[in-house]
Amino acid sequence: MRAFLILTGLVLFLEVPVSADEGMWLLNAPPRQLLQQRHGFTLDDAWIERAMKASVRFNNGGSGGFVSADGLVVTNHHIAAGTLSKLSSRDRNLLRDGFLARSRRQELRCPDLELNVLQEIVDVTREVNQAIAPNLTDAQAAAARRAVIARLEKESTERTGLRSDVVTLYQGGLYHLYRYKKYTDVRLVFAPEEQIASFGGDVDNFEYPRQSLDVAFFRVYDKDKPLRVEHYFPWSSQGPAEGELVFVTGHPGTTNRQDTLAMLRHRRDHTLPYTLARLRYLEAQYLQFAARGPDEQRMASRELHRVANARKAFSGQYQGLLDPALLSEKEKAENAFRKKVAANQDLQRKTGEAWKRIAAAHQSLAGFERLYYLLERGDGFDSELFVIARHLVRLAAELPRPSAERLREYGDARLDSLKFQLFSPAPIHAELERLRLAGALSFLAEQLGGDNVHVRAALAGKSPANRAAELVAGTKLFDVAERKRLAEGGQKALETSEDTLIVLARSLEAESRAVRKRYEEEVEEPVRQAMGQIAQARFALLGTDVAPDATFTLRLAFGIVKGYEVDGVALPYTTRFADAYERAERLGHREPFTVPKSWLQGKADRQTPFNFVSTADTIGGNSGSPVLNRAGQLVGVNFDRNRHGLVRNFVYTDVQARHISVHSRAVLEALRKFYNAEGLANELLGK
Repeated sequence: MRAFLILTGLVLFLEVPVSADEGMWLLNAPPRQLLQQRHGFTLDDAWIERAMKASVRFNNGGSGGFVSADGLVVTNHHIAAGTLSKLSSRDRNLLRDGFLARSRRQELRCPDLELNVLQEIVDVTREVNQAIAPNLTDAQAAAARRAVIARLEKESTERTGLRSDVVTLYQGGLYHLYRYKKYTDVRLVFAPEEQIASFGGDVDNFEYPRQSLDVAFFRVYDKDKPLRVEHYFPWSSQGPAEGELVFVTGHPGTTNRQDTLAMLRHRRDHTLPYTLARLRYLEAQYLQFAARGPDEQRMASRELHRVANARKAFSGQYQGLLDPALLSEKEKAENAFRKKVAANQDLQRKTGEAWKRIAAAHQSLAGFERLYYLLERGDGFDSELFVIARHLVRLAAELPRPSAERLREYGDARLDSLKFQLFSPAPIHAELERLRLAGALSFLAEQLGGDNVHVRAALAGKSPANRAAELVAGTKLFDVAERKRLAEGGQKALETSEDTLIVLARSLEAESRAVRKRYEEEVEEPVRQAMGQIAQARFALLGTDVAPDATFTLRLAFGIVKGYEVDGVALPYTTRFADAYERAERLGHREPFTVPKSWLQGKADRQTPFNFVSTADTIGGNSGSPVLNRAGQLVGVNFDRNRHGLVRNFVYTDVQARHISVHSRAVLEALRKFYNAEGLANELLGK
């Protein structure tokens, strides 16, 4: 079984056909032939268009889909959790108690939630590659690539009025321009209680069987009226059957299936150990804060869930890379592919040194990776207020430059989205900010040493706790008006500001930009060029019948609804409402196995299917993804994968790996019987 698991995932390097339902497919290069051959399904243009224009990207890191003509959108409760927290207060805890708008007037406007809906994909590979002359240094090539991408994005935005992002595919093999409609008037319609949305909590995270109503509904507005949409997914009242073919349309975040052996070894030995150390530090910090009381628990809830989820996911990745069999098979496959390249004189001339170049870049990265994360990514200064301060400082420096010469996140095509977040009126809690900054400063010292020049400068002669208290007490960035005043004041306002966090951000700029420049020129650009060469060789030898790694852009996956076996026990493809009640009773109704009062008082059919699993190829970022049947009806809402699926970052397997979804019937039954939300249920069914 182990060999089958690995070889299935490494099939892209070999001249054999894909033998499983692997792939997070591009919408402009869908797997039509594969679906016809394996499942007898004809994927036509109308199906693809609806999948594209009814799918929604949540810019806080998840997916969703339109489910009514009046702009109703479904996603996961855990994707909505940040918004629920921002809309909550000491007197109204929407995370704990849930929410239902019984009329359009009661729908709550979200302070900073942006949704993107893909409209078009344009291949711009030629334009990008033509801008990179063969005699350029890596630094010159990086600058040229940034410039042409910024120009393409700006021209597209100005011509179409759509958000335009150039996306790197096959790690440099292709470049596609994605055009999105952007919506920022988004309102909360429904969310269940956290008790049932995340029933089983961290104990059940990445496990199955599951019993969770991990759904939430929002509505998109345009000019203060519900958005009328042509393309949406009709809600299925029946849901999926065992053995049925299903599709997942969503925005998977990142996979590493096309990484070279050197890249995976670096990830195992450097990136993941650092990442896990930081996540464990953060998790302990948030747990201690949440234990202080109900208000602190509400404030920390979304961050704690995010960190705990990431810690488990990266732990699964790490365990996978520690398996010698996985890297051994990877090495065999890579060597076999390199031999095929070497046998072709033209490909060898163009590609032969690519693997050595990637290995050299990662050897260089090992010497400064932690510094890059701590300073430039901001791990050593983790707080919402510091992020705001850094953006303000960099906006003042970047905006006077032409868009093509700026740091990419400050290009004209991205400014509106950046400012939407920067000037969000969502509350920022001083006590949580102090905790986060103190923890981050302590982590900075642990990683670099107390006598390190960056640590001494950051602490300014104080303990991490005292320094954090000083920084939070001396900032006015809680106030949106102050942020706007500084942004509008430009460089002069930022250079003369005595705000403690602005001063800190200014003091870090030279070193942060230097380590970023080093990363871009010594690692990012040479790796991108080398991976682009490998991708072109793969296209020449194997064609383009392999999906690229995930990039948090819209993809189509498919698979079969079916259970699996663990330690000789057959797990069914679906669970039932009754399972939640039985488990709560068996465990004495203790957290996190409690059901809310609405579920104790309601009279739903306890045999209603609750959660189900399929073999579709999903990853982080797919949370909230619509699960569709052949007719394009929504039969479920993806919310998790099981622990056997954590290795899917590197290889695909359908032996035990499954993605887990909320059953469409469960949502209808819960709305009607537990929440008295007949109106919302009827809207889902088009009544």
